[in-house]
Amino acid sequence: MTDSLLTPSPFGDDNFRIERLLYSRGLAGVGGCDEVGRGPLAGPVVAACVILPPECDHSLFQDSKKLNHSRRIEINQFLFEIDAQVGIGLVSEKTIDRINILQASLLAMKRAVLNLKAAGSTPDYLLIDGKFPVPIDIPQDCFIKGESKSASIAAASIAAKIHRDNLMEKLHDHYPLYNFKKNKGYPTKEHRKMLLAHGPCPAHRFSFKGVIPHD
Repeated sequence: MTDSLLTPSPFGDDNFRIERLLYSRGLAGVGGCDEVGRGPLAGPVVAACVILPPECDHSLFQDSKKLNHSRRIEINQFLFEIDAQVGIGLVSEKTIDRINILQASLLAMKRAVLNLKAAGSTPDYLLIDGKFPVPIDIPQDCFIKGESKSASIAAASIAAKIHRDNLMEKLHDHYPLYNFKKNKGYPTKEHRKMLLAHGPCPAHRFSFKGVIPHD
């Protein structure tokens, strides 16, 4: 937590309450940050930073894991319809192997914020999913299960999930053997079976247990 402006208990049924509180204190842009892809054996980790407009139906934004694929697509499209500001950041599997998945996740969120900044929208406060702050000089607060507490974080989880799913479908075209289109790189029974039979491809995370078969 860095330079927090929040009261100890800002939560409630209103999932835009945190953002509204911050805006009432004079802030101009509150960005929610989340990442997807910490658990897969292959592919990048992807993060998003989203600034939602104060006036929209914020109740639509829920944890991406609680939504089916078609609903995530609909809500992701809705982000563009309401002119939400969205930045995407990703870190490759090679960098994940080099710096570890936690640091890669934080780096992906930093890159998402910088992507937003490059597009002309710099948040002046960040709401982060998880317990570790993003290494960037912007005031921020971290929340365990932040997707259930902040519409902006939930929106970021959806945007990041859609972006990563699309990337994994493209990887499937290069490495169809592992069925990335279906498993998105996660350690399903089928995915592990292919790894045991054929070994990893360049898209795999070699530092992850189970990627390199052992006798």
